[in-house]
Amino acid sequence: MKENFLKFQAQTTNNPISLEISNAEGSYVYDTNNKKYLDFVAGVSASNLGHKNKKIKEAILEQIEKYWHVMVYGEFIQEPTVKLCKLISDNLPNSLSSTYLTNSGTEAIEAAMKLAKRVTSRSKFIAAKNSYHGSTQGAMSIMGYEERKRAYRPLLPDIDFIKFNNENDISIIDNKTAAVILETIQGGAGFILPEKNYLKKIKNQCEKVGALLILDEIQPGIGRTGKLFAFEHYEIIPDILVYGKGLGGGFPIGALSSSFENMSLFKENPILGHITTFGGHPVISAAAHANLKETLDSGLMADINKKEKLFRKYLNHELIQEIRGKGLMLAIILKERKITTKLVSKCLEKGLILFYLLFETKAVRITPPLTIDDKEIKIGCEIILEVLDDVKKSVH
Repeated sequence: MKENFLKFQAQTTNNPISLEISNAEGSYVYDTNNKKYLDFVAGVSASNLGHKNKKIKEAILEQIEKYWHVMVYGEFIQEPTVKLCKLISDNLPNSLSSTYLTNSGTEAIEAAMKLAKRVTSRSKFIAAKNSYHGSTQGAMSIMGYEERKRAYRPLLPDIDFIKFNNENDISIIDNKTAAVILETIQGGAGFILPEKNYLKKIKNQCEKVGALLILDEIQPGIGRTGKLFAFEHYEIIPDILVYGKGLGGGFPIGALSSSFENMSLFKENPILGHITTFGGHPVISAAAHANLKETLDSGLMADINKKEKLFRKYLNHELIQEIRGKGLMLAIILKERKITTKLVSKCLEKGLILFYLLFETKAVRITPPLTIDDKEIKIGCEIILEVLDDVKKSVH
């Protein structure tokens, strides 16, 4: 299987982890040798309710018995899709009442950029340095990391970059700006939180010059920070909200929400302003609805802060410089890049799945299922500390 994996499935690095999976359930993933791995990654913040969640599985099987794909997005009334959009609307401010469902987060970013152009009749976008919003060409144009995109130029013109949390850059947002697009919490850069009312100051400047604020919550959205969306921590409301990953409960989905008036612009001049064949797929929508409803009804989000405190309590080691992030979107920042590589590989050997961040080379991701229990947190942290002790000895 590994030979065929490397030969026939296109790769993105020369050294994929290559763990051969046989099964996954709850907080655990199993390989073909039946070795058990505690999962501290959750498919990169996607499997919020753990693996093979029963309610999501039931919803999928029930929908599969009715129908699968029957029509491109938005033409037929499909109950699971409508129910999902309504449940999202019920839990967002009125100005974000209309939702467009896509196949992925990056497609939702593309649609959000198109919508901002229509609303403002402007073309200029402002994004943050070290930002990541996806890998399609529009999303890559607003990626604030030149090393990853220089090989694909030319990309979209009329893009400026500001430094996240730097108030001196806010004045760059002017009356030619269609939208400022920011991650509510910067992901690839190292799980950087906004500070000192930064997002509120950005929003005020956007309102002053007639620009929109697009917040990308593809990683922190759907309960990961202890609230349904991370922007709720910062007393602002974006004009367009983009999310995905955790919404699908382990299935591919993206979404953008804005006002009914804004979204109506996709209907005319020209019609079919954004189209997708599989966006809003009924089976995926059923999974996402079950996932979102369970996240809201279970009280799961109320325990996120407590679980964050456990990670911060246990992960005390001299090789750890700091722990960044919020809720169960955490990053261990280590003293050196080579420690990062050793930690991820040695933890995997000991039955713990960790992963890297895109740009911050000294960071290790901790984004477990939101359902992870206190005992599992302790077990995983003990493995991390054990490996770091071994690394420390080898250095000395």
